[in-house]
Order: sequence, then C-alpha cells, then structure tokens
Amino acid sequence: MAQRTHDNTAGPVVTEPGRVRNVVLLGHAGAGKTTLIEALLAATGTISRAGSVAEGTTVTDHDPAAVHRQHSVALSCAPLVHQDVKVNLLDTPGSPDFVGELRAGLRAADAALFVVSAVDGVDDATVALWEECAALGMPRAVAVTRLDHPRADYEQTLQDCQDAFGENVLPIYQPMLGDDGDSFAGLIGLITLRVLDYSQGYPPREATFEQAHIMPIKDDRETLIEAIIAESEDESLMDAYVAGELISTATLVPDMQKAVARGTFHPVIPVCAATGVGLDALLDGLVDGAPSPLEHDLPVVTGVDGAPRPPLACDPDGPLVAEVVRTTIDRHVGRVSLVRVFSGTLRPDLTLHVSGHGLQERGHPDHDADERVAHVYSPLGAQLREVPFCLAGDICAITKSGSAETGDTLSGKEAPLLMEPWTMPEPLLPVAVVARSRSDEDALARNLAKLVAGDPALRLDRNPETRQLVLWCMGESHAEVALERLRAGGAEVDTEPVRVALRETFSTAAKGHGRHVKQSGGHGQFAVCDIEVEPLPRGEGFRFVSEVVGGAVPHNYVPSVEKGVRAQLERGLVAGHPVVDLLVRLVDGRAHSVDSSDAAFQTAGALALKEAAGQGGMTLLEPVDEIVVRVPDTFVGAVLSDLSGRRGRPLGTGTDDDGGYAVVRAEVPAAELVRYAVDLRALTSGSGSFTRTYVRHEAVTRE
Repeated sequence: MAQRTHDNTAGPVVTEPGRVRNVVLLGHAGAGKTTLIEALLAATGTISRAGSVAEGTTVTDHDPAAVHRQHSVALSCAPLVHQDVKVNLLDTPGSPDFVGELRAGLRAADAALFVVSAVDGVDDATVALWEECAALGMPRAVAVTRLDHPRADYEQTLQDCQDAFGENVLPIYQPMLGDDGDSFAGLIGLITLRVLDYSQGYPPREATFEQAHIMPIKDDRETLIEAIIAESEDESLMDAYVAGELISTATLVPDMQKAVARGTFHPVIPVCAATGVGLDALLDGLVDGAPSPLEHDLPVVTGVDGAPRPPLACDPDGPLVAEVVRTTIDRHVGRVSLVRVFSGTLRPDLTLHVSGHGLQERGHPDHDADERVAHVYSPLGAQLREVPFCLAGDICAITKSGSAETGDTLSGKEAPLLMEPWTMPEPLLPVAVVARSRSDEDALARNLAKLVAGDPALRLDRNPETRQLVLWCMGESHAEVALERLRAGGAEVDTEPVRVALRETFSTAAKGHGRHVKQSGGHGQFAVCDIEVEPLPRGEGFRFVSEVVGGAVPHNYVPSVEKGVRAQLERGLVAGHPVVDLLVRLVDGRAHSVDSSDAAFQTAGALALKEAAGQGGMTLLEPVDEIVVRVPDTFVGAVLSDLSGRRGRPLGTGTDDDGGYAVVRAEVPAAELVRYAVDLRALTSGSGSFTRTYVRHEAVTRE
C-alpha cells in the first residue's frame, strides 16, 4: 500500500474545458481495469513503469482496506496527458458490493470505457452497468483486454459484447496475429487502414497496408462504414454509399466521433496491457472520441433552500459549483476530498460554502459551512501534486476540509448552491458492530463518523429496540472493507449476530390485580388497582380506558396507573420486548388518604399488567417485510423456491417496466432476510437485486 504523499512535482494543468476528458472504467473484478490504467500511465510517461496488482504496487492502490486484496475497493483518479489533452481515468471497483464508488465515478465522468476480458467475457453485472449508462445517455466504448492470455478468445468476446450490449457495438481495429500464429502482434485500422506492428514492443512501428490485409478485414470494414453512415447527420452520405461512391476517411472519422459522443455508436478496441498492443489506439480513441465536459449535460442545481436555479454551463468564468465524489481519511494528511468541478474555477485560498443535504436516512445529517481551501492538488493515486487552479470540467483534490463529505456541493459563499445528488441503491446487508472493550468505544464512534462521511453507500443505524449499532452495507466485501477501515483508524471492533426488533402482545383477554403496600415508618406506600386487558388488531397500538366508579381510584392517580402500565409495556412482559396492540381498562382499586402517591400507583399498574400476562396467553411478534426481487427470467423458479424456504409468502410475479427482467413480490419475515443480499447474489450469479419495505409485525410461527 502506498503512503499518501505531497509531490513537489507540479501536476498537469489545463486552461480550457475542451482539453479535458473524464473517463470512468467499468467492468467486473479481474477484467483488467487497474492493469490497463497502469499500462496507459506508463505509455504516456506519467509513471516510469507500470505497477502490479498482485504486488499491490499500482498507482490506485492506496486505500488501507486494499491491503491483501487483489481487486480495487475504492474510486481512484489517474490523470495522464496525450496529444495535449488531459485524460482523467477513473478506476472503479469491479465488485457490485462497491456500487457507491461506481456511482460516484459515473457522476464525475463524461464517458465510460467498459473493460471486458477476452478470457472471461461479459457477465450479467456488466450488462446491468451498460444499461444504467444507457439510461443516463453516457457515451460508451469497449476495450477487450488480456489478449495475451492462453485462453483468450477475441472473436468470441466481441460476439458476446454485441449480443449483450446491443447494436452499434463494432470494432474499429482488427487484431493481427504475429509470426508464431498464436499471439496478437498488430492492429489494422478498419477506417484509416493504418497497420500498427507491435512485434518489437511499444510504441508500435507503422507498417505498410498491403493487398493481403484486405480480405481479413473486408466484412468488418463494410459493416463499420455502414453503421457510421447510418448514424451520420448528413443524409446524403447513405445515398452516395449506396451509389458506390467511396466515402473518405476525412468524412467517416468525424461522423464516428460525433456518434460516439451522442452515445449512439460504441467502438470496440482490442488492447493488451502486457504487450502494449492497442494502447496508442485506445489513447487516440479516448482523446478523439470521448466528449469533452463542454458536450456533457450537467447535474441540476438549486439554492440551499431548494429554490430553482438556472442550468449550469461548463464555464471557467461562471459561478463555482463542484462536488465531492470521494472522501478518504489519511492518517498523515487528514481528510482528502476528490472533487469534480462543474462550473467556475477552484483556486487556493478561496473560501467555499460546503452543502450536504438529503442523506439523513443514511446517517448524514444536513450540514452547511464555509471553509477555506488552502491548496488545490492533482491526484495521482497516493500522490498529491499541487496545481494553481482547477477549472470547470476538471478533477482535483483538496485536503483538510472539516465538514465536506462524499456527495457534498462546493460553491461560492456569496451564492451557495446545491447539486442534485446521484441515486444510490439501498444497502441491504446489516452488520452489527461493537467495541471490543470500553476503551475502544470513543475510537469506534469517531471512526464510524469518518467512515460514513466517506461512503454514502453505508447506512448507520442505532436501533433503540435491539440496542445494537448496525452498519448496513452493500454486500460481504463492502462489510469487510468497512470493518478493515474502522480497525485501520485505531478502533478495535467485533461483530455480533444481528437481532430483529421483536415485540409481544396478548393473545387472549385477561385480568390483573396490582397491590403495592409498604409501611416502614413515616409515610408508607399504598396503591391497589384492578385492570382488564384485551388484545387489539395488529397496528392499533395501545389504548387505556378508566372505568372506575365511586372514586375507588382518585382521578388524580388514574394517569399514574396508565404511566406505570406504559412503562411496563416498554420493558416487556415475557421476553423483554415491547408489548403492542393492547387495550387496558382500569376497573377498580383502592387508595389511602396519606400513603397513596403517584409512584405507588405507577408500581401497582405495572404489577397488575404482569399478573394479567401470567393469566392470559402471550404471543411473540416478528417484523415482516415486503420484498421486490428483480432477476432474469431464468432465475424466477430458484428465487421462489428459496423464498419458500425462508417462510416467504409470494404475492405475485411480473416484469419490470423495460420488460427485460422478471419481478417477484413476496412477504418474508425480517429474520430471514439478514443475509439475503449475499444469498440472492450467489443464487443469481450476481444479476439479482431486491428492495425491502417494512409491512407489519405478526405472530412468530411454530417453526
């Protein structure tokens, strides 16, 4: 793990938004995203040599929780410069457990590069990501990686991408085999007809296009040209092409770039980080094909009070609006905030307004504060390289903010603004944490606050009924990393089984007699009350009625009886759980003119309720949730069978709005859902998801 450092070397600086590209890399764990970024950084001279994921020496490996892990667990920014254009590569974790980091990467980016392994192909989670980007209108390209692996199958992987991602997913380069006939050693540009020879390593040698090259690329070239012409805004091109006219490269390339920026055409580039094949082609594609921040719609902004504001423009001279997309706590530097600037220019010694609203349910209370930015940095993994400013469209880092959390808006203090937050799925895996010793409790509280500040995918729940501190996570890996980060911060923590909030109720009517009489010299204690109890329908709560006649219980002590009964209901009667859905009638009692008191009648009321519980039948109630499960059609049977084993009651099945996934609705006891997030993912190969909503408490069944 690299220690975060300040680098005296100045970071790359751009002076206009049109010379910035923000590209997020997406794909499943092991597809080669981090390895590809290392190769691109080395190819552009940003770093002297590429690091190794296995050895933990990559630029993006600087999270304390990444130690001993083979895959990234956090969003990281790695900027490079190619053709005088700054490309901010945003590395995201491949595991669906870290969807919070992924969503932050999507917010910071203007285009997405899907990294697909030529060994493993396309999985369901990657397809879901593609559909999510399509819904956002984000431009997408595909890099097919790991071409050097013995089991690599480029042609099959290309077909898998086209089957999974839909139309207009087409290669713009054709890989060429080397002299050994087994490994790829070159590329042919299907439009430009450039021949790039990597047999001597990177950078490639440009070879001559020969007659022998025509036949292997003829069909793919024609398909590509037809697709570009179909997407062209110049309708005369299709007529010219049908008439047999030759369409020039100078016409095709700009039209393809425009289609990519619109998100209607998706180029595929074969690339191998180990041999360097395709690295320059990919860099050219990112610079020429990915849209600049000027071409990307910006998030909606309002005033801090929610009042509407005019739409933002990516203008360095406009009002300052930026967003924190990642927060880390470094033991040497303190809080480090990765920031995407959408409008205006962020400069050192500037006083900002920090606004965070709308995440109260996840343990992020609304907050507003003015803070001074001492320095602005260009991050390169663990290195922070100081820069004089960061203009609209670019990404930078600031340090030592006292209140900025992931998702917060940074704006000018004169006219504070608030950005529309990005959407986050609900964390559904609960983990109960407890300090290992009393001396660890303060450290746990401090580190939990820091942890939640940096990860909006977490939800912190202090459950008053179970008296547990529960971290709601996205999955097992997310939970493990959260615990590792807590321990790395100096808090020794353990986990314990998650308890659900059980309750009790009466199953039959009963009567209770409460007598509290004590005499020990001076004023004594005297209170007697008789109650009748009967159960109410579920959800009716508690009602107390006085039917005392003749003043047997003075009217000023009737509220005391009720108070005592209520207190005992909270403490429980059988198993220590709150008692609900109950009608209590006070029907008789006795008082003493001297020894009766408020406290005495409270005690008598509690005693009467306890006696009634001993006579009447008591029932334990458990929470029941309604869940909505979204899975591919092929998994519906397995999901229904699994829910049956969880005491679930199916409510119906259907399809989602897009018609691509099946939807299963059921009611399931909450106790059976503690690990459902993990089990559903295993059951559906990572393609299933669900939501849950509390419905009611109902009697625990015998089994």
